[in-house]
Amino acid sequence: MKPEHIDVTAAHAAEPHPHLPGECQAVSSILSRVGDKWTVLIVMMLADGPRRFNELKRMIGGISQRMLTLTLRGLERDGFVSRTMFPTIPPRVDYELTPLGHSLRGPIEELGNWAFAHIPVVDQARREYDMRER
Repeated sequence: MKPEHIDVTAAHAAEPHPHLPGECQAVSSILSRVGDKWTVLIVMMLADGPRRFNELKRMIGGISQRMLTLTLRGLERDGFVSRTMFPTIPPRVDYELTPLGHSLRGPIEELGNWAFAHIPVVDQARREYDMRER
């Protein structure tokens, strides 16, 4: 077994899709994109419809212009977001979720709900860990 490959499907031998080791990198790159904190925030900000760049920047506190640009480009490249440019002066650019992007909303919302429900447990675990490590 190579370091970049972890067979997490061995316990699910009856799966309809057999595990192919070569697919691990592809899955890893997708999980890196959808698990990124900025991706999560952008997807949720676009859930209600298209937004302009500066509107997104204002809504997402703490994100730099460069990071927003890079994340939007990555989301567009991966098919989660579409970019529409309007030939006005100054030019107007809108970003919105594609059908693939909308399909990501559910899992992100579920993960967010799980996080909210477990804040006290995680906080307690952190306090206990910090006390042990002092």
